Formats: sequence, C-alpha cells, structure tokens
Amino acid sequence: MKKLLLLLIPLIFACTKKTEHGLKVAATPVPHAQMLEYIKPDLAEQGINLIIIVTDDYNLPNRALADHEIDANFFQHLPFLKEQIKEFDYPIEEFAKVEIEPMGIYSTKYSTLEEIPTNGTIAIPNDPTNEARALLLLQDQGLIELDNPYNLSATVVNINQNPRNLKFIEVDAAMLPRTLTDVDAAAINTNFALEAHLSPKQALALENKDSPYVNILAIRIGDGIRSDLQALKSALTSEKMREYIIKNYRGAVIPAF
Repeated sequence: MKKLLLLLIPLIFACTKKTEHGLKVAATPVPHAQMLEYIKPDLAEQGINLIIIVTDDYNLPNRALADHEIDANFFQHLPFLKEQIKEFDYPIEEFAKVEIEPMGIYSTKYSTLEEIPTNGTIAIPNDPTNEARALLLLQDQGLIELDNPYNLSATVVNINQNPRNLKFIEVDAAMLPRTLTDVDAAAINTNFALEAHLSPKQALALENKDSPYVNILAIRIGDGIRSDLQALKSALTSEKMREYIIKNYRGAVIPAF
C-alpha cells in the first residue's frame, strides 16, 4: 500500500496542475491543511482559488514546488528545508514563519521517562533533520548525550553516552505512531501525533517554545512579489490565524509570528 501511495501522489500533483487553475499549495494533513482550509474563504473573497494538495510524503512537496507543479508548500520546518536545498539544490526559500509543533516522546507502556527500562527501544524519525531533532530532545531529557550537544544534523552515530543502553529504530516519520505497540517509546512530530489522535498532553516530554524547528511557508525564489502569495502569507500570519491556532490546538501548535 505504501508503494502504491508513493506512485499515486505524483500523479495527483500532475493531474491537479492540468485540470485546476488557482493557487496550488501542498500540505500535510494536520495541522497544515486544516489551517489552509480555514483561510480558504478569506482568499476566495480576494478572488484567489486556493487549491490544497494533501500529502504525507515529506519528499514530494519541495520537488513539486521546484518543478512548478505547485505554487507553495506548507509542511516543513526550516532545518528540513535547508537540508533539502543542500542536497537537491532546489531554487526555493522560506517565505513566512508560521508555527511550531513541538516534537514529543510518547509511550503506551510507560507514564514517565524514568520508567523506560535499560535496553529499551525507542523509535525515531528516519529523515536527517527530524532524527537529529529527536536525538536533541532525548538529550535534553537526560536519556543520551551527543558528541556535539547543538548538532542539528546528529544521527545515532553521534551518541556519545547512552547510560541505559537504549536501542533506536529509525522509522518513516508518518509511521511512528503505529510503532507504539512494539517499542517502549517513540519521538513523534506533533502533526503525525494529532493525526493518530495522540494529545501532546499524553507526551512524556515535549520540546520547549525555543525550538529552532519553526514550520514555514515555502515558495520558489523570486515568487515573493506575486500578489496571491502575498495574500496567502498575510492570511497565514494574521491575528485571525493566531486565535485559530491557540483555540483549536491548545498548545500542540504554537504561533511563530
């Protein structure tokens, strides 16, 4: 099924490009697509047809943006964008800082981090920036120590001290909630936790508000002068959106503007 979805999603991008006219924005379902749906009527009043293309695949939206299949994307944090640009030389850039979704450590077996046993197993995201993010969170909670405590590109090989001899399983970020029955704990991005009906209040630990992992609206370099994209940016960073985030996500998503 996973392979089928990976084949279908590029087809969705292509078909949307051919059959619909409007401002095309790729987004992950929660909270990004929800936030876009909230402002869609406001943009419509300005004559802008916002077309939201929903995907769970982190690798497609930047490629689609670079290939002019969409006009913007809203799914990623800034370190992830920087890593993608470094790897693929995409001609895209941050257009607006919008919100922070604190990563959390979740468990269905334990209610505190202290209960995670020696030789326990923890699932973490397998993409480079989110793997580092998970390891930094585990370090902040005293479970491990990295050779460079500020390394935003850290992987498991950078673990310098691991007093409980914890084992780490690298998993696609979207699949992490499904691992909870098989591991002692998992470091899960808030958007995927919300999709799996996990409340951040259930997390054994959460990132604090000073996290560098701000979720952004991204566009192609040079497109920032477009009036439709300017309208989208204004709507996503408006006081109305701030109130929506605070009311609907109750700390699971934090405004960054």
